[in-house]
Amino acid sequence: MLVEPVARAEQSLKRIMVTGPNVRPRLVPRQFHPLAPAPTEPLPVGGADTGAWSARRGKGWRSNVSTLPAPIARPPEWRVAPHDHSPRLSAMFRPVLHAAGGIRGAALALALLAGCLSLFAQEQRIGTAVTPLPQREFVILPQSVPDPLEPLNRVVWAFNKGLMIGVIQPTSNVYRFVVVKPFRTSIGNFGRNLTYPGRLINNLLQGKWTGARDESYRFLCNTTVGVAGLFDVATKWEIPKSDADFGQTFGQWGWQPNCFLMLPIYGPSNDRDLLGLGADTAANPLLYIAPYDFNAKNPLTYLGPYTYFNYAVMYNDLSDSVDEYVRFSRAEMDAYSEVQYAWTFARKNRVADFQVKGKQDDASLETLESVFFTYKDQEFPGRGKTRSVEIPGTARDLKYTVWLQPGKAPVVYIIPGLGSHRLSQPSVALAELVYSNGFSAVCVSSAFNSEFMEHASTAALPAYLPVDGRDVHVAVTEIDRQLQRQYPNRLGARAMMGYSMGALHSLYIAGTEATNAAPLLKFDRYVALNTPVRLAHGISTLDKYYQAPLIWPGPERGSNLENTFLKVAALSQTKLTPQTSLPFSAVESKFLIGMTFRFILRDIIFSSQRRNNQGVLQHSISNLRRTDLYQEILQYSYQDYFEKFAIPYYETRGLPAPVGPALQKAGDLRTYGAGLRAHPNVRIIVNQNDILLANEDLAWLYATFTREQLTVFEQGGHLGNLYNPGVQKTILGALGGLGASRSKSN
Repeated sequence: MLVEPVARAEQSLKRIMVTGPNVRPRLVPRQFHPLAPAPTEPLPVGGADTGAWSARRGKGWRSNVSTLPAPIARPPEWRVAPHDHSPRLSAMFRPVLHAAGGIRGAALALALLAGCLSLFAQEQRIGTAVTPLPQREFVILPQSVPDPLEPLNRVVWAFNKGLMIGVIQPTSNVYRFVVVKPFRTSIGNFGRNLTYPGRLINNLLQGKWTGARDESYRFLCNTTVGVAGLFDVATKWEIPKSDADFGQTFGQWGWQPNCFLMLPIYGPSNDRDLLGLGADTAANPLLYIAPYDFNAKNPLTYLGPYTYFNYAVMYNDLSDSVDEYVRFSRAEMDAYSEVQYAWTFARKNRVADFQVKGKQDDASLETLESVFFTYKDQEFPGRGKTRSVEIPGTARDLKYTVWLQPGKAPVVYIIPGLGSHRLSQPSVALAELVYSNGFSAVCVSSAFNSEFMEHASTAALPAYLPVDGRDVHVAVTEIDRQLQRQYPNRLGARAMMGYSMGALHSLYIAGTEATNAAPLLKFDRYVALNTPVRLAHGISTLDKYYQAPLIWPGPERGSNLENTFLKVAALSQTKLTPQTSLPFSAVESKFLIGMTFRFILRDIIFSSQRRNNQGVLQHSISNLRRTDLYQEILQYSYQDYFEKFAIPYYETRGLPAPVGPALQKAGDLRTYGAGLRAHPNVRIIVNQNDILLANEDLAWLYATFTREQLTVFEQGGHLGNLYNPGVQKTILGALGGLGASRSKSN
């Protein structure tokens, strides 16, 4: 059914295994003194600054992106730390791969539409011209399946979302309580075993003789030893699965889909797979077995028992994944667009080439490993209580999610990274980490997330750290006051923990605490994880990463980009561990990071212009038809965002001219160095090879903070080692002394 792990993994992608688990040990440091004769005062803003932005025409910024310098040499005080966990690889592709694990039920009538839709779509391909920004070469992303029915598809998506949240989720809580996990697993196994005929037929039609053999072996073993398929003994005996369906078969025969479809209940599809859905249903002989005759006066006889059972199996599978679906659908500003784009590669009839062509880059590869940091207990997100509080400056209600300890306990307010939602994977993972160690946890969305922008931001768009940081501070203060009223004597010491951009906001609040007005909450501890020091340098690096594929020859670029996406789609169907070397070259890993942040920028621009249209965008802003507008927005870099949106906006808001350097200086932690240096309750955890930190940033951190305040890990990239138990121990150590006792509820 429709999104994130909402059902079983889609039986579509070929199983492509990653070559060999090449282990790269990760290093965990001891805290140590800064080396270094680093400057004792902040470096002057606007001076010689690798990757900084210089003033242009008195107000603009120009990105001066250059190769990141080598890390500062530090004492080899490190020890090897083990790995654990094996969550998903990609937050973008995984929702789609699990989105179509729905039933192959009575869909023959819908399949009749496929041919007409295919012909219609050929006349309606998305191709609206977008005037490119001048004098710049762009990375052109591979096209998705055309979506000429986007408004209708979005309406169906909203219906499916409402069904999942309003019906499936509440009833599944009861179902999971009554039917325990082993029984639910057996029901799912039994249902898959019954669909063997379709997999056999399609493996044969595709010429996958080994796949047909393996599926036959699995059916024989599971039907006999596995007691009619209730137990999956074939997997224990390492007999591989070979999922195949008619949509795949049509694709191998040359049918390229021409129209994306969002089906009621079934979720994402296209004209080709819609016909395949009907063929899959018709191919199962059990469909035609019914112990009762059709009776027009009795609706229960309209469908056979196998169809009813299929619906029951679908519900059984959804009961274990619906909570994750709800989290995903709420955490993404436009989950539909992610599903629509990723579905193209999830159903591509092309095998990814896993050969790594070119050198690899450790820092960016380690950054990609941030996907391994996830919550361990799948029930944990659902235990959080979502509340809302009115923000004085906007008179609107902002949502937050709280996990409150049963007794009095210190509270950790978690501020997420750039554009992230309060229910994003790392935010919830941090909440689980602190909650399981005796803290209450509260998550709010990033100041760059549409939820915060549209409910708590006093500016039309985020860009100016003093405004954004104060908005975050005001929001957390109001949340704290509400919690105190609702739960008296339950809140102990307060801590603010931010990661990435959230760390920058946290340190701004710490650095300006002495000048804050009395009503604003003061924290007993500030913990900053992987903070950037200079916003200008960080986002210029992200622009550079997105443009990394320009190094490929033009004729090969499109094919290489598509193969990169196919790798991600295929890898998301496997269970990876941090010990597995990701098969991406330096260009690929940098591009995947840059692309992730470019999609975040797309959402920032869309949300800000929906609220306050500055007239920069050529396409009209519509909630139901966004494809052409999104294509236009993706041409804008972070540098463009500041030059074309932020600077003109703040020129009308009374910011001293020239506005460009003023925004740059405000986004530099060194500006607040005096306040930070005098603050004993700040704790900072960074990685030496963080892609957003330059040598001078590390030197400033060493010169500003004491050995008790600053911990630097040698490896990890940006947020790439948060899954490591040693790093997690350091995070909890940064909260030491606040009076937490380990939770007995976990």
